Amino acid sequence: MAIMRNMLLYLSKNRTANRAAKRFGLRFGADRFVAGQTLEKAMEKVKELNDKGIKVTLDHLGEYVFSIEEAEAAASAVVRALAAIHESGADANVSVKLTQLGLDLSYDKCLYNMRGIVAAAKRHRNFVRIDMEDYVRNERTLAMYETLSSAYGPYVGVVLQAYLYKTEKDMIRMKKHAPNYRLVKGAYKEDSEVAFPKKEDVDLNFIKVIELQLRNGHFAAIATHDEQIINHVKQFVQTHNIPRSKFEFQMLYGIRPMLQQQLVKEGYGMRVYVPYGVDWYGYFMRRLAERPENVSFVVKSMLKR
Repeated sequence: MAIMRNMLLYLSKNRTANRAAKRFGLRFGADRFVAGQTLEKAMEKVKELNDKGIKVTLDHLGEYVFSIEEAEAAASAVVRALAAIHESGADANVSVKLTQLGLDLSYDKCLYNMRGIVAAAKRHRNFVRIDMEDYVRNERTLAMYETLSSAYGPYVGVVLQAYLYKTEKDMIRMKKHAPNYRLVKGAYKEDSEVAFPKKEDVDLNFIKVIELQLRNGHFAAIATHDEQIINHVKQFVQTHNIPRSKFEFQMLYGIRPMLQQQLVKEGYGMRVYVPYGVDWYGYFMRRLAERPENVSFVVKSMLKR
C-alpha cells in the first residue's frame, strides 16, 4: 500500500503523465472527484449541494505555474468565481493555492494577486481560504496569510496540516489574528524530520489541534472523512458547550456523500470542497494516493467506457 501511495504521489508531479491525462479529459474516473472543467459546470454542482443543505468551497484547480501571465490568469479565474457566487446567491466561498498564483516565481507578485482576490471577497462579503501545500512552502504561506489577515481580517483563512510537528506552535504564534483554520491531516509526502511518519500519531495530533482551536474560540473547519474523529468532535463540543456556529465539518467532493447528508440532518454545518478546471491531474492523483483503494474504482470506470 505504501509503495502504491508513493508511486501515485510521484506521478502527481510528473509533467508527462499530466499532459497525457489531459488528452483524455475527465473520462477515466476523475469526474468522481472533480466537478467539471468549467466554472459553469462547477456552479451546477454548487446548486445541487446547496439544495441538500451543504455549503461549498470552490477551488479552481492548478498549481506550480511557470509564468507570471499564468498566475495572473489564475487570479482572474478566482475573482470570476467569487463574482459568480455573488450573482447566484450560492452558499459558497473559494480556496486557492499560492503556487498557482505565482508563489514560486515571485512572493511579491503572488501577494499582489492575493490582495486582488481577497479584496474581491471582501467586496462580495465572502471568504478566501489559502490552501497549504508541501513543507518547503509552509512558512511563506503562513507569512502571506498573516500579512493578508492583518489587512482583511475575517475575509481570509488558511489551512494547517496535523502531520507536521510544527503545527501546534504555528497555532500559538498566529492566535493574535483570531484565525479561521481548515484543519487537515495532510496529503503530501514529507520527510520524517518534519512530519509524523505514523498514521496513529497524525490522528492523535489532529485531535489535539482541533481541540486547541475549539478551545481558543476561533472558527474551526474540520476537514476529515474519519468517523472516529467526527464522533470525537461531537462529544468534545457537547462536553465543553461549544456552539455549532463555531465549527463545521468539511469533506471532499465525491467522498462519503451519505455521511455528509447524515451530518446535515443532525444539524451540523457541512461544507464540501468542490474542485473544477482543466488542471485537475495533480489533485486527482493525490486523492488516489490518500485512498489507494480508489484505484480499483478508476480501473472499473475505464473498462466501462
